[in-house]
Amino acid sequence: MTLALSLGITIGVRRAVWMMAGELLGVGIVAATSAVGVATFMLQYPTAFELFKYAGGAYLAWLGVQMWRSRGKMAMPEIDAEPVTASRWGLATQGFVTAIANPKGWAFFVVLLPPFIDSSLPMAPQLVALVLIILTLEFLCLQLYAHGGGALRRALTKGGSVRLANRISGTLMVLVGVWLAFG
Repeated sequence: MTLALSLGITIGVRRAVWMMAGELLGVGIVAATSAVGVATFMLQYPTAFELFKYAGGAYLAWLGVQMWRSRGKMAMPEIDAEPVTASRWGLATQGFVTAIANPKGWAFFVVLLPPFIDSSLPMAPQLVALVLIILTLEFLCLQLYAHGGGALRRALTKGGSVRLANRISGTLMVLVGVWLAFG
């Protein structure tokens, strides 16, 4: 959601949809694999989960530092600066990596999904229904945050506080990364 908000601020909601496509693909993969057995792997190999957790936190912290320094795709360009461009593929990849590298997302689905799967019924229809519900809710939330970012951008450009917004957003991203890694 922080990524959707940041991209809503920096590149607008329409362009952020490409990130959302990658994010939704990643979330769908995380949800489906969590339901089918990643929980078993993570319980048998907790060190792998810990390493994954640290890597995801480090990635988010790196994005936050880039925003704080007003560099990279997520930093809102200064009024007189060249706009930063990102390809559709780059945005989709960023969304996908963010979803796949989020250890809290994995943990959430590992805990959430198994109680909703009835082992006496066919797995595929249940999994499809659950993943479709999850992706619909995820898309609505991503849209809400991106539109909020778009509104925030308009407010920030009127007041000229772009650098402050980048630093606040960057700091929040670093804190989320630390929280993911050590929380």
